[in-house]
Amino acid sequence: MKTRKLGALEVSAIGLGCMGMSDFYGPHNDAESIEVIHRALEIGVTFIDTADMYGPFTNETLVGKAIAGRRDEVTLATKFGNERNADGSWVGINGRPEYVRAACDASLARLGVDHIDLYYQHRVDRSVPIDETWGALKELVEAGKVKYLGISEALAPTIRKAHSVHPITAIQSEYSLWSRDPEVNGVFAVAAELGIGFVPYSPLGRGFLTGAFSSTKELDESDRRRTYPRWNDENFDANFAIVEKIKEVAKGKDVTPAQIALAWVMAMNPHNVPIPGTRKISRLEENAAAADIQLTTDELSTLNDAAPAGVARGDRYPDMSSVDA
Repeated sequence: MKTRKLGALEVSAIGLGCMGMSDFYGPHNDAESIEVIHRALEIGVTFIDTADMYGPFTNETLVGKAIAGRRDEVTLATKFGNERNADGSWVGINGRPEYVRAACDASLARLGVDHIDLYYQHRVDRSVPIDETWGALKELVEAGKVKYLGISEALAPTIRKAHSVHPITAIQSEYSLWSRDPEVNGVFAVAAELGIGFVPYSPLGRGFLTGAFSSTKELDESDRRRTYPRWNDENFDANFAIVEKIKEVAKGKDVTPAQIALAWVMAMNPHNVPIPGTRKISRLEENAAAADIQLTTDELSTLNDAAPAGVARGDRYPDMSSVDA
């Protein structure tokens, strides 16, 4: 597996998002998920991403079990800020300094580690000045509990303010062929200016861009994607036009649509490190192989023409109020 730089942090060129192993996407199996993480480490996918709110809490515990005895092989990322109760109910976005410190300690305990490699503010708390939240994060770095800091779903002015308190290593936001907002809202520009890496989550459009689904009805009844506007009956067919073009390019290269979608994300910026999630070893290996796919200028043009910024029908989430702070 090749590597890429997120600021001063070197990571595997493709990471593994672990959220779906514990939450949001229907039934899951912890034993199988641990096997996926073990296989990821074997093939060099060592940038592992989780968060305290996934489960909630259970995903960090799962990841901790999977990496036990192999800590030195892993670049471990987790997040705080989306506060949930143990029963899964939503509390709110929390950026208060005392919460930052408590959340970090709780994550360290669940993960079974003495430090977190990359600690993200998952969402920005508009009720707390960003310099207060990041002052607490800076203290965590100084205490050795965290090595590098990141921020998720923040816009350029917030990124600048946070970076002035302590350098940001990575920005994590949704980015894919149907979610190109960072190109036009100033996030890519500020990342390039400040030397910050970018971690695209949902680089496969939560599975939509793989072409694996022909209807939302194929999703499990408990799958949260059923509530997402881009997946509803009104928008599904219109958005599937993007998938058809991805399939066309994939057929010409004798690779899969998922691999094309990931190769496109990586081609758009040498500091993009996508973190596709999966619960299957076969999909993990398929995704990892995308790091070696080179798209031609014509192929990139075909994809960019088919999926310009703003082309997708429907919002990314049912409620967009907690993103793009």
